[in-house]
Amino acid sequence: MKAAIQTGVRQFEVREVPDPPLPEDGVLLRVTACGVCGSDLRRWREGLPPGVEGIIPGHEIAGEVIAVGPKVASIAVGDRLAVGPDIHCGRCWYCQRGLFNLCDQTRFLGITPGHPGGFAEKLAISGEVLANGVVHPIPDNLSDEIAALAEPCSSVLASHIKTNTSLNDVVVVIGAGPIGALLTLTAKARGARAFIVVRNDRRRALIARFEPDAIIDSSREDMVARVRELTHGLGADIAICANPDASTQEAAVRMVRKGGKVVLFGGLPKANPMTTLDSNRIHYGEIEVIGAFSYHPTAHAMALDLFARKVIPVEKLITHRFALDEIDAAFAAANSGEGLKVLIKP
Repeated sequence: MKAAIQTGVRQFEVREVPDPPLPEDGVLLRVTACGVCGSDLRRWREGLPPGVEGIIPGHEIAGEVIAVGPKVASIAVGDRLAVGPDIHCGRCWYCQRGLFNLCDQTRFLGITPGHPGGFAEKLAISGEVLANGVVHPIPDNLSDEIAALAEPCSSVLASHIKTNTSLNDVVVVIGAGPIGALLTLTAKARGARAFIVVRNDRRRALIARFEPDAIIDSSREDMVARVRELTHGLGADIAICANPDASTQEAAVRMVRKGGKVVLFGGLPKANPMTTLDSNRIHYGEIEVIGAFSYHPTAHAMALDLFARKVIPVEKLITHRFALDEIDAAFAAANSGEGLKVLIKP
């Protein structure tokens, strides 16, 4: 089969590799769509972990089952599956309490060495992944392209569930990438008013298709002052930091009302993860600062259902499609910010 292997900083090799063997307790998938994620871009820019010579990335996966192991009874050839990256152990303190996203032994398809991802023509899904991973059937009325987007939407849904985003809320999303767009769409689907913070005219034009209640250009105006103005001085109910910028976390604490919530959705660079927040404002204003990472597998099934019922118009997110041989161009497009969601179609 053909696979795209990252071999270094901004380096891919597309080459023929052996087909993955069919697991006795698993299935073999023909990959039909796989999204380029922000974490894929970070590794592309920063390089591989020490001692790793190459890895097949890609973890926003959809595909068709082309072979089924003899120990699998619930899946048939021809079934279409959407797959997320997380594989939890099922045994640790967190897994025993259903907090699978916090598993001490989590591994990730397309990220953890030894667990190849979806930038390939075929992908083996082991019995461990079927039992302790994120795998769900694709609804009949849903395309594989849209189904692949269930993975990034799952984290978005988990965040809004944590904050209990509802009808009377004002939600400010800081960051206008694919995740920022999904956070905006989901806030509106839950009945909230959604403001989104952008940094340039190109992003403003792209994000307008999602019809936020306000677009705040932080290159031209003070985002905190603008949020206060739009809320008649009160402040937002919820601010979600969907970018790797510590300064926006500090601003988020200042832009929410007393009793408001700040969600740290986007991780900071590992080499510089520290931030400074106004502790007195958090204390006296009873502001909640919430970490948000990954999701329970049920969020993935929920995303597929919401897409199938057209609750979230996620098709607006896709701006670029590339063949596997064009993976260098795909990553360049995703990195440039010219579009939003970039799909690889092996």
